[in-house]
Amino acid sequence: MPLMDDKMLHTFKKGASFEQAFELYKFDSCLRKLVASELEKIEVSIRTQMAYTLADETGIYWFSDSANFSNPTKHAATLVNLKAELDRSDEDQILRFKSIYSDPYPPAWMTLEVSSFGTLSMLFKLLKPNLTKRKIANFYGVSDSVFESWLHSIVYVRNICAHHSRLWNKTLRIQPLFPRKTTFAFLSSAVRSDRIYYVLCIMQYLLRTVNPSTSFSLRLKSLLAEFPNVDISAMGFVQDWDKEMLWQ
Repeated sequence: MPLMDDKMLHTFKKGASFEQAFELYKFDSCLRKLVASELEKIEVSIRTQMAYTLADETGIYWFSDSANFSNPTKHAATLVNLKAELDRSDEDQILRFKSIYSDPYPPAWMTLEVSSFGTLSMLFKLLKPNLTKRKIANFYGVSDSVFESWLHSIVYVRNICAHHSRLWNKTLRIQPLFPRKTTFAFLSSAVRSDRIYYVLCIMQYLLRTVNPSTSFSLRLKSLLAEFPNVDISAMGFVQDWDKEMLWQ
């Protein structure tokens, strides 16, 4: 339900009203809040899987060991960001660690607790393609290349939400891959990867992996029912989307 007729001339379509514009504004705000709250749960799960799986396989300081990463230059730049995040942290466990130990970094489970989601995503991307990286992705039932693209995409969407940018009908610049196969129920056919609907599908898949009793599907359907005039096709929703096993 875009209301602009000519964006260059700033003219509106016939029949467009302030009430329609305000309804879209409210819907977009509610959608961003829903997405942000659910992405937080996914983020916690991914932090845990990365911190402990890699610590078990390669040591508690795996994130600082360049031997674990495919691009030493980009890894070094990521460590600079990680160190800055640690320096800014006022978490009790970080401050206590600094007061007792002289190590440059706390163990992985403490360090990743205060890292940004973007840094976490970059660390996964830079990991050498090996059994450990595949093990993390396999926990979520997808390949490491697909999981890497999903991580990048949801971090991007999280940043859109954090900066209160428009989300509902946005053309997404970062587009996640479509998996050839998944361990758990996903979509029966590919959909547009440059719309928020596909990211919502990814979120539902990951949330069901972490918590099979997640209420995300019900909350999303309730939100759409609350705003029946919003054109969900502009978000990439397909006909009978709610009949997919993923959304049951």
